[in-house]
Amino acid sequence: MNNFLKNLSLSVSLQEKIIFAKHLAIMIKAGMPLLDAINMLQQQTRSRSMSKILESVVKDVSNGQFLSKSLEKYQSVFGDLFIQLIKVGETGGILSENLVYLADELKKKAELRRKVVGALIYPSIILLATLGIAGFLTIYIFPKIIPVFSSLKAELPITTKILISISNLLTQHGGLAMLALLIIVIVIWFLLKVRTIRFYWHRVLLSLPIVGKIARSVNMANFSRALGLLLKSDVKIVNAINITAGTLSNLVYRDELAKSSSNIEKGEYISKYLMTRGDLFPIMFANMIAVGERTGNLSETLLYLAEFYENSVDDLTKNLSNVLEPVLMVAMGVIVGFVAISIITPIYGVTQTLSR
Repeated sequence: MNNFLKNLSLSVSLQEKIIFAKHLAIMIKAGMPLLDAINMLQQQTRSRSMSKILESVVKDVSNGQFLSKSLEKYQSVFGDLFIQLIKVGETGGILSENLVYLADELKKKAELRRKVVGALIYPSIILLATLGIAGFLTIYIFPKIIPVFSSLKAELPITTKILISISNLLTQHGGLAMLALLIIVIVIWFLLKVRTIRFYWHRVLLSLPIVGKIARSVNMANFSRALGLLLKSDVKIVNAINITAGTLSNLVYRDELAKSSSNIEKGEYISKYLMTRGDLFPIMFANMIAVGERTGNLSETLLYLAEFYENSVDDLTKNLSNVLEPVLMVAMGVIVGFVAISIITPIYGVTQTLSR
């Protein structure tokens, strides 16, 4: 319990883990003793959390403990896949090779994350710019025109009345509105911490037109690479499936893999179970897995599939901006147009009345 509470304050970035695995692999391959290598990495790291972890690891290893055993205390930081590959590498005498595999796997995961986040930056900027322009007109420009409308005592269009209500709300109760928005965001954040709610949210994400396809490809890539690496390191299939399930961020896929492990324990092929869930696992994916199982080359097949779905994510994220750009432009036009029409229409009506 004490270790768990301590680990809550520790946060190690994906990049730090990549550097640790890659540099440790190079040092061990060069013939440097494990203890000296970890000690050197502890002195070089800029991360306080990583420094504390490696300081503890140095003490454990100097007392004759395995590296994997020491890292198990920080399972919430590194995850099962990281620890398991190191454990297999230690027992099989291939630690440096497994650390290279691990560094590559983490690098691929970082690249996938970067591609997805990068694809969302442009739409986010457009959306924020649109809301910023509309907010500026509503809060700073429109209130200066409202007294003119009031003095003319003319019948205002419904769009103008709506905009006046929004403007009054933001100018008179802007602080409360921001507080309410903040509370809503915090409540949603806490609700998503509840596993059941997060599970259904992940299911909703998978059902969305564009986002769902990207989410499927990301999970397929992570699943294939993690399982392929574990099987390549001679981890038993059931154990490998359970470890792989823990590495996936989407709870729908995580639960499906957990269910498949019970079938595999009964002697069934994993492909047989995947074929029953065509909504999550494409038929091509299940067929390729089946071929790998029959030929005894499942790990290589999985690594090939990982490359395939990583390329798919790359293509989808490149096209995401092109797909969303017209939608965002229409939304931007509607929002800004609504504000502009709400301001211009009554002014035009007044001028027409005065000219008669």
